[in-house]
Amino acid sequence: MKSLRVLIGCETSGAVRRAFLDRGHEAWSCDLLPADDSSNRHMQCDIREVLDMGWDLLAVMHPPCTRLCNSGVRWLSSPPKGRTLPEMWSELDEGAKLFSDCWNAPIPRVAVENPVMHRHAKERIENYQPAAQHVQPWWFGDPAFKSTGLYLRGLPPLEPTNRLTPPEKGSKEHKRWSAIHRASPGPDRWKLRSKTFPGIAAAMANQWGGWATDQEAAA
Repeated sequence: MKSLRVLIGCETSGAVRRAFLDRGHEAWSCDLLPADDSSNRHMQCDIREVLDMGWDLLAVMHPPCTRLCNSGVRWLSSPPKGRTLPEMWSELDEGAKLFSDCWNAPIPRVAVENPVMHRHAKERIENYQPAAQHVQPWWFGDPAFKSTGLYLRGLPPLEPTNRLTPPEKGSKEHKRWSAIHRASPGPDRWKLRSKTFPGIAAAMANQWGGWATDQEAAA
């Protein structure tokens, strides 16, 4: 099997990097923060500094999306306490620019994770296309709710691998599955909300890695 050069952007956990490495690919992660696992296959820098290094596949897992997502559009007209409207719109421009740079990177296969975007974000993204799909951890064997939008270029949508049956609403089990949404505000909430579950990471490595490997072999 041909080994792929894979860049996992905006990831500190190493979950997706390790999934690709386990399948024999040359995988690296990149983030402004250090890797949680202290891996020597992590580049601590702005991902845009390494996009032109000859990658076969790019997966950007948790780009800053606070100003892009539809759930936060209200802050663009009424900023939170201590912030200003110019700051909100500037952060929107920065987030859209990062998304655009990754989406239009000189890499043949690109996946970018992001929640549902509002129209102001869509208008600012070069060559914007709607998300190819939204997936849930429980589609891949992980008992949790977290809708994840995947914007795909040159890659197929993920197929569920171990679809679980969600618990009844209002039950204790349903509350456990909703831990991410129920997380209390705090300095570490962003880390919990950006968690990549192992089932999805494995599906990405197996399905996208297999798809790309077949394409490379046929070229």
